[in-house]
Amino acid sequence: MLETDRLRLRGHGLDDFAACVSLWSDPAVTAFIGGRPSSRDEVWSRLLRYVGHWRLLDYGFWLIEERVSGAFVGEMGFADFKRGIAPEFDDYPEMGWALSPKQQGKGYASEAARACVAWAEARFPGSPFVCMIDPANAPSIRVAEKVGFKPFAEIELRGAPVTLYRRG
Repeated sequence: MLETDRLRLRGHGLDDFAACVSLWSDPAVTAFIGGRPSSRDEVWSRLLRYVGHWRLLDYGFWLIEERVSGAFVGEMGFADFKRGIAPEFDDYPEMGWALSPKQQGKGYASEAARACVAWAEARFPGSPFVCMIDPANAPSIRVAEKVGFKPFAEIELRGAPVTLYRRG
């Protein structure tokens, strides 16, 4: 678990499934991540993947919630998605995030990202981290830049343009 002034980042559990379905079935959330809302079974697979990352790799995605209210904010963390893009991307932990639209614009993504990057620097000393962002997703680009990510390549993934970023 990680904590910031306003947020708690913790592992996912079965009780989080409904919040995850709400997040990933929202077209505003998926507009820049896959381009379409996720079905319940796709969200279930995502939840299992999150738990599996922690179990097998000792890192993964956290669920983000407000410390005071416990309200669901979103998800953020690191993964090995075995994308097969290129060694300069695939060989490093990939950071990702998604926040509920009603929680956006409060600085939560940057606050959580700073905590995640600090954790990752201790967990993966000297290792770069990577992320990919749709070039039209200005809010996510700002979050990435705030925690030190720099663009290094532009590619097409599943028919859509993405910019690859590296930190470190």
